[in-house]
Amino acid sequence: MDRRRYLAAAGTAVAAGLGGCLGLTRGDNTEFDVGMRPTSFDPPTITVAVGEELVWENTGTRDHTVTAYEESLPDGAAYFASGGYESEATAREAWSNGAGGALSNGEQFSYTFEIPGEYEYFCIPHESGGMVGTVIVEDRTPTATPEE
Repeated sequence: MDRRRYLAAAGTAVAAGLGGCLGLTRGDNTEFDVGMRPTSFDPPTITVAVGEELVWENTGTRDHTVTAYEESLPDGAAYFASGGYESEATAREAWSNGAGGALSNGEQFSYTFEIPGEYEYFCIPHESGGMVGTVIVEDRTPTATPEE
């Protein structure tokens, strides 16, 4: 095999292998609703029904968190954050003291939304880079999940 063909084949193999690690691909058999790329949530905005569980998965190589902006929660809504923290301040402090609430590659966090409204959330270590998301919770019947 000549050098150009070898390099092309090797480059293609490396790119395909790293695609999932970098959060660049998303197969049809995913078991999560929101992926975490290097500096973004995918999708950044998602709509669910009251009572529906939302699952985030770290699809990248960096550690991430799912942390609600406490002031943006609808009236009566419970606080949510990976790591199970009860407030934004506690979640931020836990991250500062040793990466509390971190989700590594392939790890998931789930939360069931019980109150309709708009929920804004972020990733603590990547907040300054714009890693924020929004969950819109509608007061409607959840969409049926197809049977496998």
